[in-house]
Amino acid sequence: MIEVHSFTCNPYQENTYILFDETKECVIIDPGMYTGAEQNEVVRFITNKGLKPVRLLNTHCHIDHVLGNKFIFDTYTLKPEFHRGELPLLTAVPSYAPAQGFNYEISPLPDNFLPETGSITFGNSVLDLIYAPGHSPSHLCFYSKTGKFLIGGDVLFHGSIGRTDLPGGNYTQLIKNIREKLFVLPEDVTVYPGHGSETSIGFEKQHNPFLNQ
Repeated sequence: MIEVHSFTCNPYQENTYILFDETKECVIIDPGMYTGAEQNEVVRFITNKGLKPVRLLNTHCHIDHVLGNKFIFDTYTLKPEFHRGELPLLTAVPSYAPAQGFNYEISPLPDNFLPETGSITFGNSVLDLIYAPGHSPSHLCFYSKTGKFLIGGDVLFHGSIGRTDLPGGNYTQLIKNIREKLFVLPEDVTVYPGHGSETSIGFEKQHNPFLNQ
């Protein structure tokens, strides 16, 4: 059974996730740690739980979701994995980070890119890939069918959706992907978003104002 633990990081209040199962292998998703205190909190959790980080995953590559990539690489020698279409976003971060007030440590580049469909594994666990661009050009979500949860990045939020006014964003595409790829999941699936509180597929189908027009 997969356990999910979240950390709220950086000025954008981004949710960083650690997923682990009974094998103690874990994956780190969207490391947004920026301050030393944020970095220490994640390392302390991993150490206290006796976890072994085996994968670093990015749903997408906006700055608030990759601020900790270099730290995770330095600490656990893990390179990020994401869809190839996000690479231009990652390589653009150094050009705008100073204007946003960040001292950005440049992320390593992937050895392996993730496909649009399929699955990835760690320990005894499987995460299915759901390709849902719209907030960013090649955004991926990670779905646990057995755990009944979705690591949704910045696609779907509690009562809201990801912004589409950033480079590579597309409102029509985002709405279409939420309806056709996320809303077909069981209603009791918990959604762990990139910002804010968790929600569920069923709640958003009923109450999300962007999808009930």
